[in-house]
Amino acid sequence: MYMNRRIGHLDADCFYVSCERVRHGCLRGQAVGVLSNQGACVIAKSYEMKARGVTTGMPIWEALPLCPEAIFIKRDFEWYEVLSRRIREIAERFSPAVEYYSIDEMFFDARGMDFAAARNLQQCILDETGVPVSVGVSLSKILAKLASSSGKPFGCTMATEPEDIKKLLRDRPVEKITGIARRSAKKLLGYGIRTCEEFVRADRRLIRRLLTKRGEDLWWELSGTAVLPIQTTRAAHKNLSRGGSLGIATSDPDRLTGWVARNAERLVEALDHHQVDCGVLAMALQFKDGGASSWRSSLPIATADFSLLHEAGLKLLAQCWPPGIVVSYMHLIAEELSVRAFAQRGLFDAPDPRQRAIAEVKRRINERVGRFTLRSGATLPLADLYADETCSYDICDIYGKTCF
Repeated sequence: MYMNRRIGHLDADCFYVSCERVRHGCLRGQAVGVLSNQGACVIAKSYEMKARGVTTGMPIWEALPLCPEAIFIKRDFEWYEVLSRRIREIAERFSPAVEYYSIDEMFFDARGMDFAAARNLQQCILDETGVPVSVGVSLSKILAKLASSSGKPFGCTMATEPEDIKKLLRDRPVEKITGIARRSAKKLLGYGIRTCEEFVRADRRLIRRLLTKRGEDLWWELSGTAVLPIQTTRAAHKNLSRGGSLGIATSDPDRLTGWVARNAERLVEALDHHQVDCGVLAMALQFKDGGASSWRSSLPIATADFSLLHEAGLKLLAQCWPPGIVVSYMHLIAEELSVRAFAQRGLFDAPDPRQRAIAEVKRRINERVGRFTLRSGATLPLADLYADETCSYDICDIYGKTCF
C-alpha cells in the first residue's frame, strides 16, 4: 500500500563504545565509558554503564562511584569516522539515496524495502563492521527515527501501516521528536500537548503558530506525509565555527591567546575545505561561574588568511573577556561566507603572496607529516594539549554530515 514512500533510519547502538569494542574485543560485555578529549566527562556509555545510572555528560568523578568497575577510554573520532563511512557505504548498496545525517545516524530511501530486507541491511552492517545498528522504516524521516529508537538495541521496526504508526506515537513524549527541545515542549504543554499522539491530533495551524514552519513540518511528518527530503549532499554553510570546551577552565591570558590561535588555525582548515572566505569574525565565551560574552567584527576583506583571522580574534578576546574571569568555553565563528570561485576583489584586496605561500607550505607539510606538525607559535602555551593525540581530531572535522 505504501511501498513507494518508505523512508528508513539507521542508528548505531552506543556507537563510540561499539567502535572501541570492534578493535578491543575484550571490552564486549564490560561497562565502558568513552570520555571527552580532556577526559573529564562521559560522552558515551555502554548499556551496562547506563544501567548503573551513568548519564551522558556526567563528570568521571560522579560516574566512578556509580560504576566502580567501569573501563574508561578517551574518544578517537578518526577511528569512529572510518567505521561511520563504512556503514554509509553498506547502506548505499541497499538504497538509491542515503543521507549522512550524523556520525552514527543515516536516513535512506527505503522504497520497496520490507522487514526481511531491513533485517538484511542490519545484519550486513554488523557482519562487515562489527557495529550493531537499530533500523526503523516508516512513511517519513521523523517517523522512521522514532521507529529506530523504539527498537533499541539492535531492533528492526516497521511502522508503515496506520495501526503501527498509532502505536509508535502513543504515550511517547513530544521531546522524543527531533527538533522539539525543552522550550518548545513547554509551549506545547501550555495547550495540553504532551505526547506525539496529542501533537498529531492538534490543529496544524496552532502548531505552526507555536513552533513556526519547522513545527508544521514536524506535524506533517508525524501525520505520515513526508515533507523533509533525504539530503544526499549537505546544504551550503551559513557560518562555520571552531572551538568548544577549554578542558581546564582558565583565566591565564597566555592560554586564552593560545586558544584563539588554535581555533583560528582550525577555522582556516574548515574555510579551505569548503573553499569559502569570511567577511565577519565572531567570538563567543562562556564563563565558569556563569554568564557569557560575545562580539563580532567586520574584516577589511573577505578572507581565510590565518594572520588576519588571528589578529581579529585577539581583538575580539580583548572585547569579550574581562581580565581575571575564568573562561570555560570559547568559539570562533566565521560569518558572511562567500564562495572563493565567485569572489569579486578590489584593486587592493589581493592577499599577501608571501602569506599565501607560507600557508600553502604549512598545509602541505601537515598533510604529509601530521596535523599541527607546523602550527602558530602563539599556540605554545597549549603544549600539553597538542601532546595529547586525542585532541588532534574532533567531530566537527568529519565533513559531510547534515545535522550541523
